[in-house]
Amino acid sequence: MDAADWDARYAATDLVWSATPNLWVAEIVGGLPPGRALDVAAGEGRNAIWMVEQGWDVVAADYSPVAVDRMRRLAADRLGDRAARLTALVADATQPAPGGPAAYDLVLFSYLQLPEDEWRRALRAGVEATRVGGRVLVVAHALRNLTEGWGGPSDPAVLHDPDDVAASAEGLAVEVESAQLRRRPVSTEDGEREALDTVVILRRR
Repeated sequence: MDAADWDARYAATDLVWSATPNLWVAEIVGGLPPGRALDVAAGEGRNAIWMVEQGWDVVAADYSPVAVDRMRRLAADRLGDRAARLTALVADATQPAPGGPAAYDLVLFSYLQLPEDEWRRALRAGVEATRVGGRVLVVAHALRNLTEGWGGPSDPAVLHDPDDVAASAEGLAVEVESAQLRRRPVSTEDGEREALDTVVILRRR
């Protein structure tokens, strides 16, 4: 999907994604000391807004202008005076990150599902934007989700298992702190299902 497709999807409903943060983002980022973060492909800002509430200063980027406008409105409603700690802007994940090199303590990729070449460009940009000692957190729909899980994209070209993410980080200035396949409960009309997510933490060297 290109930016126009995402604009149409966001414009068609009040809220495409949940207003609450991703389960793994809340678990992992909740245990980190607040600093400066970049949320790549932030959508309507559910993770970015939550991070500001935890004390982070956040730059949240998405290539859908409709999503970014909605994120700004949601941030103003939820954050009040703290809304100034969230900078929402339009940007392409495969281009150099806003803010410049080594600008962030944390770079978050939450369900940025791209084909391999584009994904590697995005990951490289994210690593370059991370300070030495900082972390890159990748949460993604796993390839194994197609056969063992529920929901998510059906195109295997944009799905990445933990080993795939670790392999895409080879040659970058990071070490793999953890690379796990995690089971996420999902409520459906037919009862609870399980989605398989890739959760990888990279530490900048």
